[in-house]
Amino acid sequence: MQDPFPIPPVPWLAELVQPWCDRFNLTTLPLHIHEVVAAALLYSVVFWPISPLISHFLAPDHYSKLPRKRRLNWDAHVVSMVQSCLINALAIWVILVDDERRAMTWEERIWGYTGGCALIQALAAGYFLWDLIVTSLNLDVFGIGTLAHAMAALLVYSLGFRPLVNYYSPIFILWELSTPFLNIHWFMDKMGMTGTRAQLYNGFLLLGSFFTCRLLFGTYHSYCVMGDFWRATRSPPGIEKLVSSSMAFADEGATVPVWAALAYLSSNLTLNFLNFYWFFKMISAVRKRFQPAKGAVEPVTEVEVDLSTVVASIPEKAQPRRRKA
Repeated sequence: MQDPFPIPPVPWLAELVQPWCDRFNLTTLPLHIHEVVAAALLYSVVFWPISPLISHFLAPDHYSKLPRKRRLNWDAHVVSMVQSCLINALAIWVILVDDERRAMTWEERIWGYTGGCALIQALAAGYFLWDLIVTSLNLDVFGIGTLAHAMAALLVYSLGFRPLVNYYSPIFILWELSTPFLNIHWFMDKMGMTGTRAQLYNGFLLLGSFFTCRLLFGTYHSYCVMGDFWRATRSPPGIEKLVSSSMAFADEGATVPVWAALAYLSSNLTLNFLNFYWFFKMISAVRKRFQPAKGAVEPVTEVEVDLSTVVASIPEKAQPRRRKA
């Protein structure tokens, strides 16, 4: 599949990053660097001024009273909402229409490349580039943990430009199908809608999408990518495999670097473990919102987990807070 992005590669931008790409063996990044930059600019504009303008219009009684730190956190959730909806829709579209991707062998799933999969990779990298910049400029708000997450996620997504497991980029992005419901849940809490019927229905959608996309769909494909990596360590591609157009960037006898495989698999396994942990914590948090209060004041733990995206990334944050029932 050809890259569906409507803007062609920018020659001067590709030449600018070419030395770095050669040094770190990011072979396909020059073809998609303009998409990474475009995504980062899009999310920057959503963060400011679009989010403040829309939030002042839709929730003037809530947004205008927020202090600086909570307002920045609100705007970051707006970006997360836009990013998750956009990239989920594009990932589903690529999975459905990319016939070349669908016909890939295990060798092509490891070393192969299609423009559609690379576009998803680039948009995800652009989001984490934006995340890294915003977190660095507002470290007092988002904390060192979020900064570490942004750096690690950007590193992992960049591996796809070697290319490496380019095939799996739209699959693991679909873990984010639960993120819109999580953001809605978060906004309802901030707007005084905790415990409402609307939040209950959204909670069912959140738990159902999280269980289906992350625990079932995600765990199964984590098993698949581990199997492909295992085959790659035992049988590198031969010359007969390189005639495929999707293997245009692979070399005969290519191997997967140990550090790259460990970085990808360790982050994937870590997130899979946390997915199960988060699921049970979310069940507990949703239940507490709808349990009758036993007294005038009953502490309720609100577990916030910003699940931004990704294919094989590290959790952004999980910050417990207490609120009155």
